[in-house]
Amino acid sequence: MIRRSARDCTPEQRHTDELGRGFGRLTALGVVLVVAGAVGLVYAGVATLTSMLLFGWLLLVGGAVGLLHALQSRGTNFVWLAVIVAALNLAAGVVVIVRPDVAAAALTMFAALLFLTGGVFRLVGGVVVRGPQFGWTLVQGAFDLLLGILVLADWPHSSRYVLGIFISLALLFDGLGLFAMGFGGRRIVGMVEEGRQGPGTAGYGVANGSERSSTAPWSSLTKKQKRQDRSSE
Repeated sequence: MIRRSARDCTPEQRHTDELGRGFGRLTALGVVLVVAGAVGLVYAGVATLTSMLLFGWLLLVGGAVGLLHALQSRGTNFVWLAVIVAALNLAAGVVVIVRPDVAAAALTMFAALLFLTGGVFRLVGGVVVRGPQFGWTLVQGAFDLLLGILVLADWPHSSRYVLGIFISLALLFDGLGLFAMGFGGRRIVGMVEEGRQGPGTAGYGVANGSERSSTAPWSSLTKKQKRQDRSSE
């Protein structure tokens, strides 16, 4: 993309430049997420511990915000429900921060049970319904069932790396999607800007060509007049 000064840019060009910079920031964010996901896959245990601590702090912040909101709305009928929910968030945040290994084991067990139930329901539903995606539904159900069995077979040791691997894979694929979106967006913006500059240069060439074509008859007339003068002499 061609960089211009702010004075030389029209509003459309400034909007295009801002759009290109936005896509550039999106590409940079995608690269950061891809790097974070790759590092998390290498150090899955550290990724699990880090995610648990972040989850605990998020629960603490959410509980504190909910408690403040409940105190500000003391005149409503649901103030005690808001206080109870905020207190539960605060308590859960403290437990997750103090014992991240126990929290990781509990969440890993919950994820394995979700995979097992989801796989069973997909298999049974695919056999009973037999829709157009019958084969793909069976493959998904078998994969979820197998993943749940593998996680449960190695539990609680699997809680040290399973959550870290899942979160790292999510970061990796999200980063690849953002990178592709930002890179493709910058290319589209560049193509639009080149197309906008093309007609102007083409018009300039046409104008020069018309000037040359308009001066061509005069040059031929002057040449004929010079020949006639020479012949008369």
